[in-house]
Parts: sequence; C-alpha cells; structure tokens
Amino acid sequence: MSAAAGAAETVDARGLRCPLPVIRLAARAKELAAGTEVAVLSTDPAARYDVPAWARMRGHETVAVTESDGVWTLTVRLRRSDT
Repeated sequence: MSAAAGAAETVDARGLRCPLPVIRLAARAKELAAGTEVAVLSTDPAARYDVPAWARMRGHETVAVTESDGVWTLTVRLRRSDT
C-alpha cells in the first residue's frame, strides 16, 4: 500500500462504514512511533468528522483533510504512543 499525500503510512478503509475507519487507524497507530503521519482513505463521509475527533481525543494532530471523487483522505500526525 502506498502512502497518500506524503504520509509515511496509509490505512485503506475505503468501502468500510463507521466506526471501522477509526478502528483500523487506532490499531495501526499502536504500532507506530510518535511523529509518524498516517493517511486514512475512506469513502464513508462520516470519517471526515470521526477521524479528527479520534485524533483530538488521543492527543494527535489532524494535518490534512481532502476529498476527491468520493474518497476522503485524512492525514493524522501521531504525537505520542497510543497504547
């Protein structure tokens, strides 16, 4: 899987509905170091709200939110371990 928009990691959650994009992101975040940027690809419009809310609650930073042809790309910079 290639990284989206310069992010080091990508979570491909296209075709998955809430809450699965956030669940997949949270699982991947546990494996990654602080400072890593993770792009979540999602076709679920709710992800544009859910992913930033998860990031905020966990102390991470949402650095980009874009949409193209029905696919949302949400990039999160991990600030600390999410264990």
